[in-house]
Amino acid sequence: MVYLFFKYLITAALVVLVSEVAKRNDRLGSLIASLPLITILTLIWLKLENASVAKISNHAYYTFWFVLPTLPMFLFFPKLNPLIGFWLALFVSIILTFVLFYLFQLVLGRLGIHLFSS
Repeated sequence: MVYLFFKYLITAALVVLVSEVAKRNDRLGSLIASLPLITILTLIWLKLENASVAKISNHAYYTFWFVLPTLPMFLFFPKLNPLIGFWLALFVSIILTFVLFYLFQLVLGRLGIHLFSS
């Protein structure tokens, strides 16, 4: 139970750290947010919890593929935010990301890379 509490505390602290830094310096906050901190922590947690080498390696591999269709959101949201407001821009960006995930997995499937099925 203490381990689980420690795990949640460390993970949450990173999110709070990024938001606090971003309030003071948007570029530094963005730099920290762009680092794969959550992925690195997840790999560490999996290792500490004795996950198999295959499980840890698969997590890193699939994370790479899942990051790619999220990247356009970071271009569209800043353009939409001043035009349609924060909440609608965020909603549209999330929908765009889901659509891109779907299209991306269709393309990758044709290449033999299956993200959602084996």
